Amino acid sequence: MANPNQKAEIFELSNGTMRALITNYGCTITSLSIPDKDGKLADVVLGFDTLEPYLNGSAPYFGCIVGRVANRIKDGKFTLNGVEYFLPLNKPPNSLHGGNKGFDKQIWDVVEYKQDEKITFKYHSHDSEEGYPGDVTITATYTLTSSTTMRLDMEAVPENKPTPISLAQHTYWNLAGHNSGDILDHSIQIWANHVTPVDQNTIPTGEIVSVKGTPFDFTSEKRIGNDIQQVGIGYDHNYVLDCGEEKSGLKRAAKVRDPSSSRVLNLWSNAPGMQFYTANYVDGVVGKGGAVYGKHSGLCLETQGFPNAINQKNFPSVVVQPGEKYKHTMLFEFSAE
Repeated sequence: MANPNQKAEIFELSNGTMRALITNYGCTITSLSIPDKDGKLADVVLGFDTLEPYLNGSAPYFGCIVGRVANRIKDGKFTLNGVEYFLPLNKPPNSLHGGNKGFDKQIWDVVEYKQDEKITFKYHSHDSEEGYPGDVTITATYTLTSSTTMRLDMEAVPENKPTPISLAQHTYWNLAGHNSGDILDHSIQIWANHVTPVDQNTIPTGEIVSVKGTPFDFTSEKRIGNDIQQVGIGYDHNYVLDCGEEKSGLKRAAKVRDPSSSRVLNLWSNAPGMQFYTANYVDGVVGKGGAVYGKHSGLCLETQGFPNAINQKNFPSVVVQPGEKYKHTMLFEFSAE
């Protein structure tokens, strides 16, 4: 349950080189300013100047943490230990990102805050919230670990029933600056030899297929716009993170480069998959400073459990038992090359 005295507010994290603004409403990154090759700062995340648009539902998941289960669950239902559970169909015919009022639309408690270093948020999700079984306590900590590196640690502990848990961080990145147009000239490398193809309702078919020789192949760095016309309205697919080198328990997931500013983002994670999404449904959202965000104005790198894993026996399980701890870490390393 949310603390009734807690209100939505914005907190600053700043270490002299990078500056983040993060709200306890959905653990949402509303702004992140990082230097380019000349040391010039730009805000590289899509979002709003005030809390109002987030609170009134204008944000298409800009910057937030989504859960209890990120991405789509087919037909909004699953069976666990012989019990069938029904979830809101908030993206018909499926349930998306935790339902009508997922973790992204909750006010979290702030349990620790050091402005030059880190902030920790906590949320208690009750049994049957948005249809999910059992009580779960979730914490999320954003830490500035070096002058240009941010780390996110998400943990969740079910208290009394097994339950699916798969959190994702849903920032829309534009390394040229949030107000600089589309990301089709950005290049990306994704450490994934396979994707999970989807049906007409964007639900994985259960297959795990090679990206080799397809428009989904980003095993070597490639401009995002090169093959995007071949994948319908854009990329919105789960990549199997199966070939990245490891560092302190995290796998290399993706490297994004913007040629105009030379900003680079290297992402590391311990999740099995990553949704690569190119803001296909963003259409004329008026954001910070009056910037108008159109289609492909940002890209999302949502490390996660595989979509609809709760209904796909051959996907890595997202079920967490009471007393076990779900742990999901993301490391965002920025540089200029």
